[in-house]
Amino acid sequence: MSLRRIDFRKGLNRRTVLRGVGAALALPWLEGMRPRTARGGDAASGKSPVRLAVLYIPNGVRADTWSPEETGRDYRLSTTLAPLSDLSDELLVLSNLWNQASNAGDGHYVKTSGFLTCTTINKSLGIDLNCNGTSLDQVVARHYGHATPLPSLELGVDPVTTGVDQNVGYTRVYGAHIAWSGPTSPLAKEIDPRLAYERLFRAAQPHREAAKRDLRLLDRVLDDARRLHRQLGAADRRRLDEYLQSVSALEGRLARATDADADAWSPAAAVDPATRPADREPADFAEHVRLMLDIVALAFQTDATRVATFMFGNAVSGRSFSFLDGVSGGHHDISHHQNDAAKLEQYERITRWHVQQYGYLLRRLRDMPEGDATVLENSMIVLGAGLRDGNSHDPRNLPIVVGGRGGGRIAVGQHLRFSPDTPLANLYACLLEACGAPSERFADSTGKLPGVLA
Repeated sequence: MSLRRIDFRKGLNRRTVLRGVGAALALPWLEGMRPRTARGGDAASGKSPVRLAVLYIPNGVRADTWSPEETGRDYRLSTTLAPLSDLSDELLVLSNLWNQASNAGDGHYVKTSGFLTCTTINKSLGIDLNCNGTSLDQVVARHYGHATPLPSLELGVDPVTTGVDQNVGYTRVYGAHIAWSGPTSPLAKEIDPRLAYERLFRAAQPHREAAKRDLRLLDRVLDDARRLHRQLGAADRRRLDEYLQSVSALEGRLARATDADADAWSPAAAVDPATRPADREPADFAEHVRLMLDIVALAFQTDATRVATFMFGNAVSGRSFSFLDGVSGGHHDISHHQNDAAKLEQYERITRWHVQQYGYLLRRLRDMPEGDATVLENSMIVLGAGLRDGNSHDPRNLPIVVGGRGGGRIAVGQHLRFSPDTPLANLYACLLEACGAPSERFADSTGKLPGVLA
């Protein structure tokens, strides 16, 4: 929608107008912009790019069956992690990490939205969302975003939930996001596998003339946004400024896409239109999850993006897992097991199912050759949750696994147990280093974890 059509004399509905700006700036053609930068990692050195994906489990895990007993390289996977036994040499299992900033408030929401930011979200009923940070994935996306058509890919299976959880006084919107481009900017996740696939397919089709057209259209939209800026109050101007900072990256990529002298990006692998998901809703939850993980694998294989997040479900997800043998009921209810043996058994079965899906993605990437290595070897695939045990809501000793060697930068094939309450942000500092985007500090990090970097 054009802001020139808004009659400001009748008052300004901020959310309607900003949604209009957002829709104009996020049309499908903008999602598929092609930067004319060299494909791959470091073109001069011939190194393959390093990718980062984070898979998030809602409602925690069965705590007493998660961690391996042994540490170091002679470790054996626990019963819950046993579905990854053929991948043990490609795994880094970490114990005793915690997210201190999420040890506030009640329930799940602080743990979910703060999982990749390591910050404390503001308690809100939905008007003033603020996670007080930028998520790990988006820090990496800013480092890599110039080199790929899509800076990042946010995927899930559950739509954003709204309203207020009266039990804890937080908006449910917090529970639907782990990716934040800024303190007040959660990134919407795509839940339709067809649309996610089409996004990748467009990204693999270079169109210089279309980029010129899109750059002209973006200029007009930005002119509208500048006019809107003058109509807003101070708080909304700050929010719009933050939003437009992320848009400026699009403008730069569009400009590169129209530069005839720039090196052309090309997909690292072909995107076959025949693999497009069927024009129907997935038959069941398990199929839906596998389709979305296939999208992540395809995105990394083609180098359409190097950063992805996937949420198995929103916080407090009541998803029924009755499709699993021996399970009857919803995930959230079962996670509040109160040490009931029957519920604990079901909780473990659900946890193992999530681990199996993680293994599915790792194997897909392992089977994708890339030079002398594989896509998995050049990736870091994190599986984790914002709380360990859904019954206690405790953010200590979080269940965290990293799969893939990060291009030889991650020392996999071991279980590392750190001293209690070691900052989760210290792991994130290591992952940033492995991505080539080191920083002195990430959130509440106190240094890098010993033994993680090769």
